[in-house]
Amino acid sequence: MTRTIHYGLIGCGMMGQEHLHNIALLDDTRVSAIFEPDAEMAKAAQAIAPDAVMVSSVEELLAVDDLDCVVIVSPNHLHVDQIEEIARTRPLPLLVEKPLFTDPVDASRLEALQRDYPHPIWVAMEYRYMPPIAALIAEAEVTGGVKMLSIREHRFPFLEKVGNWNRFNRNTGGTFVEKCCHFFDLMRLILQSDPVRVTASGGQAVNHLDEDYGGETPDILDHGYVIVDFASGARAMLELCMFAEGSRYQEEISVVGPDAKIEALVPGPERFWPEHLGAPPVPQIIVSPRDPKGPIAKDIPVDPLLLAAGDHNGSTFYQHQGFLAVLRGEQAQPDVTLNDGLWAVRIGLAAQQALETGEAVRFSS
Repeated sequence: MTRTIHYGLIGCGMMGQEHLHNIALLDDTRVSAIFEPDAEMAKAAQAIAPDAVMVSSVEELLAVDDLDCVVIVSPNHLHVDQIEEIARTRPLPLLVEKPLFTDPVDASRLEALQRDYPHPIWVAMEYRYMPPIAALIAEAEVTGGVKMLSIREHRFPFLEKVGNWNRFNRNTGGTFVEKCCHFFDLMRLILQSDPVRVTASGGQAVNHLDEDYGGETPDILDHGYVIVDFASGARAMLELCMFAEGSRYQEEISVVGPDAKIEALVPGPERFWPEHLGAPPVPQIIVSPRDPKGPIAKDIPVDPLLLAAGDHNGSTFYQHQGFLAVLRGEQAQPDVTLNDGLWAVRIGLAAQQALETGEAVRFSS
């Protein structure tokens, strides 16, 4: 008989609730404890996981006897302190939402944890697991070796979060960290190389300009470009626009090599698709060889049950499947390591710096 794995959750806002829905789809799992300080979010979380004990602090959560792991889904700027508290009090396997950290000075704290922490730490990078993106990654070798990678995200503005924490760079690390670390992780994964140079341009043109929070106007970006040069010689570009929710596809990713081009087309959340337009678009990949010429399009449908469990094209479920395999000893290491999470934020912070200074940021070898 398979032993039930018991989860604790720190933070159950919108994304935390998505984690709850997806854990519920896994066999022999149970959410045993939840720490969510906002009363409204706590009530919603309790409705999804009625058997979970609701606690009032990280310390109280760690005192629950039957925990096998902890999932951290709190606001970005709280992650490092909470990981360190767990390390001091009761180290357990962790799944930590992106971004791993927001302040450059915290990188050394995480590097120390990387050396000393006795359990696996998996950084949540859901975009790796979106079926069309996973299909692109699986077929990338047909390009003959990726030389150029382009990621376009045209989407809706940032949603409201508890206490509006995501409206200010001091809490998020900046839009290129908060929103885009997923994409920088994809760049490293697909290109199998580390960055050497980052340039960026962007700004706040449309969104949040009329919002006021205690006399402060949000300072987060709503559009921008980032170009990353890699040690392998490959190049990657990100194009972000957060006032383009009228788009048919939310993400369009292309990889190009000497033999072929591959594209992945990813729709946004189904709940935002207008009913009057009929059925939402189906994810696709398109393989375009140079010889013989002729694009080949393939639909990559996603299980409706998984689509209903969150906003990320089923990827949160597949991520949790992998994390559960690590917890059960069926997989040796996390797919997304602490080092991967560190690199994703480093690139995002470099992009923020390049934007602010107008100068390229170089990584030392």
